[in-house]
Amino acid sequence: MRQWLAGLVVITLALIALLLYLYYPPLWLLSPGEYDNTTVTVTDTDGVELGTVDVKIADTRDKRVIGLSETDSLADNEGMLFVHDEADTQDYVMRNMSFDLDILFIESDGTITDIQHADADSDETYSGYGQFVLEVNQGWAAERNVTIGDIVEIPEQYR
Repeated sequence: MRQWLAGLVVITLALIALLLYLYYPPLWLLSPGEYDNTTVTVTDTDGVELGTVDVKIADTRDKRVIGLSETDSLADNEGMLFVHDEADTQDYVMRNMSFDLDILFIESDGTITDIQHADADSDETYSGYGQFVLEVNQGWAAERNVTIGDIVEIPEQYR
């Protein structure tokens, strides 16, 4: 009985380790390849331009996991656009980050559903609903009066 229980504990721990490995793979194992670049424009509901961002496109699992973690800093109008297959609750963490971010969660039609402010040293998970997530320097949204309900114009090839 004792050997059976010990075996069950070992198997359970191995399964937990495997799940953690699959959900949070070590960054050094990932191979993101080249990032596409594009520009997205943020407008208010009246179509008034609030700002533009030159973004790298994170449209694969590896690119989304790595995100901006290997980036030392962003220029004022630089960021990353995370592209998911469909709208859903998306979870983001500040893994190995060097700077603070605004995280904008964006619905399939481009509507901003949530804006969160993430600190580089945070171990918090930032969750919001959308198909797209735009990460920019913290303060970018406030400086441009970007609010929930505003629109991010995303090029058609990423929709």
